[in-house]
Amino acid sequence: MLKLLKYLKPFAFIILIIIGLLFVQANCDLAMPSYMSDIVNVGIQQNGIDNPVPEVIRESEFNKITIFLNNKEIDYLKDNYVLVDKNQPTDNVVAKNIIKKYNLKINQPIYVLSTNNIVKLNKIISKSMMIVYQIETGNISKNSNDFSLPKGIDSFVFLSSLPKEQIQLMNDQINKMTSEIPTTIVDQAAIIFVKGEYKDLNIDINVIQKDYIKTVGIKMILIALVSMIASISVGFITSLLSSGLGRNLRKSLFTKVESFSNNEFDKFGTSSLITRTTNDIQQVQGLLAILLRIIFYAPILGIGGVIKVLATNTSMSWIIVLALTVIIIIVVILFVFAIPKFKIVQKLIDKLNLVARESLNGMLVIRAFNTEKHEENKFEKANKALTKVNLFIGRTMAIMFPLMMLIMNIVTILIVWVGSHQIDAGAIQVGDMMAFVQYAMQIIMAFLMITGISIMLPRAAVSAGRIDEVLSIDPKIKDPKNPKYFDKKINGLIKFENVSFKYTDADEYVVKNISFEAKAGETTAFIGSTGCGKSTIINLIPRFYDTSKGKILIDGIDIRDVTQHDLHEKIGYVPQKGSLFSGTIESNLKIGKVDATKEELIAAVKTSQALDFIFKKSKKFATEIAQGGNNVSGGQKQRLSIARALIKKPEIYIFDDTFSALDFKTDALLRKALKEDIKESTILIVAQRINTIMNANQIIVLENGEIVGKGTHEELMKDCTVYQEIALSQLSKEELA
Repeated sequence: MLKLLKYLKPFAFIILIIIGLLFVQANCDLAMPSYMSDIVNVGIQQNGIDNPVPEVIRESEFNKITIFLNNKEIDYLKDNYVLVDKNQPTDNVVAKNIIKKYNLKINQPIYVLSTNNIVKLNKIISKSMMIVYQIETGNISKNSNDFSLPKGIDSFVFLSSLPKEQIQLMNDQINKMTSEIPTTIVDQAAIIFVKGEYKDLNIDINVIQKDYIKTVGIKMILIALVSMIASISVGFITSLLSSGLGRNLRKSLFTKVESFSNNEFDKFGTSSLITRTTNDIQQVQGLLAILLRIIFYAPILGIGGVIKVLATNTSMSWIIVLALTVIIIIVVILFVFAIPKFKIVQKLIDKLNLVARESLNGMLVIRAFNTEKHEENKFEKANKALTKVNLFIGRTMAIMFPLMMLIMNIVTILIVWVGSHQIDAGAIQVGDMMAFVQYAMQIIMAFLMITGISIMLPRAAVSAGRIDEVLSIDPKIKDPKNPKYFDKKINGLIKFENVSFKYTDADEYVVKNISFEAKAGETTAFIGSTGCGKSTIINLIPRFYDTSKGKILIDGIDIRDVTQHDLHEKIGYVPQKGSLFSGTIESNLKIGKVDATKEELIAAVKTSQALDFIFKKSKKFATEIAQGGNNVSGGQKQRLSIARALIKKPEIYIFDDTFSALDFKTDALLRKALKEDIKESTILIVAQRINTIMNANQIIVLENGEIVGKGTHEELMKDCTVYQEIALSQLSKEELA
């Protein structure tokens, strides 16, 4: 899988954009629970008052708070508040904004916050405000054993008259009493004090609450919109990137396959190469589309969720650890059973493609021999094998997600159960618990995303390996680093020098010690029994295979010392089985020469005896050709293949048993026309019929991969027993004479 990363280099900048967008999306998603917690804790429970530090407070209440502070704290408090009354306005900008914000009527002396040192002020005065609130509400009794206050005297007047030493002693007793009280309870009590103070100053608490909820709500909507835009953008960009990667891989794979010799085709097989170019690349492309979103998003979300959970000041992190441990155990168990099956799936798809391709290509033969049932059973066997493995994987994976949902629901219930007890104890607030639930779900979902990727990864990894296997293979036949070039003064001289060939991993040679010379303006023919090596020798010339021993020279240069392009430019090849491509007759003919004129097309098809059947069609050269040439006969296909080679006007013509699909009359007319049109070229013919090659300048007779006869027809009829047997099996002595 990692070997394919180099194909992502052109998309490096796009990947950076995706990472940036995912970071934005994850941060937006992580911010939502915090804002929701603020709405519950502050907006609902605290009426929109977000901290215990009062922005405005009456002088009388301010003095009560200072009773329980030391001199240093009192000085700091007075430095951060400004005293305002109707006769003493303030120039402080912060204080003026607060007065304007609450539309305050200055009927009595008040202290107004003049700085933004909220955090430090909160630490100083929150506990003092709680004590003041408790005394005012009677929760700290005047007859308490801790504080002996005379009856009928205002508590704060009495306390303010006490010596500093006695007040300090009292503060120490209060701190001892409140040391175990959670900070949240202290803050809540202080906020209740602030709320009462605001009411006494005729500040509308409902307006504060509505403004706070509205402000937070607008922030949440904006964050949700940003998250949505980032998510859509990531989806759009990743689809472009994955499609681009798929396109590049298909192009690279197809280009690589074009460079293959028959050795590589024999190794992989056509059906497997088709699967690798389509299904395997689709697997990698599909994984990448999800991988780019999750591989960066999930860690950001998970780590961010953990940081946020730790910031909630709750003691429920063990629940998340427990949930993740259970999830890991389930995933490992499922993967032990599922992953081996992923490795089998692609091979079974290859097998199914092979069976389907063979059956479709040989459908006429299947019908002729009434073997439909046999082929159906063969296809059904391959189909059932693939279905069985896919069902196992599907069922195994189907178990996992319901289990994950069950774990998530149990985690939610557990958090609510434990959290409710902590709320009752005053350790956390309701909003904190709700935020913790959401962060826990985000952490678990991040882990599930990574788990989901790991489900897809094995199959995609197998596919990536199969793709890389093709891309990384070093073709046996390749161009030389310092190529030579053909001598333009010599045209089409072919020379075999002790050439032997055997297939890869084969023990025996297919052809042995082949030596001959084919000259320009002459026809060299090959004949022999089936499997004697005729086509093999022909396939060595365009380097479809390379020789195992010996060498082949064209115009005095070893064909392995020139580029394959230059070599193929000299050759017009007509295979044993005519191969046409989907398109028109004209487009098929112009494969030989892209810029061929209409006159050249007509001349070529006239020589190949294809003119009559082309001009009988209504669209003539614009007639559509189906895939593989299935809408024309075998003879017509072969004649078009010959015309395609003729248009190229090469120096060497190779006809690999090309005339076998033609009737005797067409064969004779075609050979006569060829003799006139390409008389200056080197012509190599593989044939089964004696009458096709009787007039050749040189006939090479093969048996068991060796040359057993070489000469003209007349010479071979005298000296070569094998040739005599072949000739007499086809024609009478009179016809041969």
